[in-house]
Amino acid sequence: MSTPVTPSEYDAWMRAHEAALDAGEPGAAAAIRAAREVPATRLAAHNLIERRGLDGAFAQMFGLDCRIAPRDDIFHFFAGHPTSTNPLRDYLADGWRTLAELMQLLEAVDRPLLKLASVLEFASGHGRFTRHLVKAIGPQRVTVSDVVADAVGFARDTFGVQGFVSDPQPEAVPWPRRYELVFVLSLFSHLPRHSWARWLASIWRAVAPGGLLVLSTHGAEAARRAGVVLDDRGFFFAASSESSAIDAQEYGTSFTSEAFVREQVATLAGEAALIHFAPVWFWNHQDAWVLRRA
Repeated sequence: MSTPVTPSEYDAWMRAHEAALDAGEPGAAAAIRAAREVPATRLAAHNLIERRGLDGAFAQMFGLDCRIAPRDDIFHFFAGHPTSTNPLRDYLADGWRTLAELMQLLEAVDRPLLKLASVLEFASGHGRFTRHLVKAIGPQRVTVSDVVADAVGFARDTFGVQGFVSDPQPEAVPWPRRYELVFVLSLFSHLPRHSWARWLASIWRAVAPGGLLVLSTHGAEAARRAGVVLDDRGFFFAASSESSAIDAQEYGTSFTSEAFVREQVATLAGEAALIHFAPVWFWNHQDAWVLRRA
């Protein structure tokens, strides 16, 4: 069995095994399911099983499109993590978990997700959460954005959402409109200090009047668990993250105090109101912040 390490090898593996299915070769489906258990061929086999609706497809469990982009850094993070015994299941279930956490958070501020007309998922990646959001409210209400063009393209093609490519410079992001909810999960937990407030000010411009901005940060508890010490401004940054697509100096790992975040929120124009703070909320280690535009 070949090892699809490069994109061309991945494509070749997919073509060969799809041809075997089309030809009705005995044992072809079973061979593909077996290949899903092998790290080198896991993702290619998974995507073929999902696309062809073979027995054992995760779509049969989740009721949504479970294909995963070959360049999805978050999936590869799961696949390489020592605690993940089933990376495919863990990746897909983690997006469902995020949906549950977001819905509970919005219920706490009396703005149910299912009643929102427009949602922007910013720094959306390749759809770990997007697919579950689409199942909840439909693709017509969802827009995604990421600095990685491949991620935006995959989400548009696979889930039917609207999408636009972001920009490395926060001031240059081409916001097409404003949204009732802008959801930014685990971006501010990666930003260096020189761009942290700039990104907050830029993203705030995408929030519609009366709309919400929900974001997450590594707060005091996350810092304690990681064994890092915040500076006198309440900030810590290390040039290291799970992403291989973005310069680690611009997308590493950051920790912030509650006071630091409140100070940044206070600088926003447009009558920003911090209406809810939930420490240790997303993934049981990231703090959640809910801001409302007047």
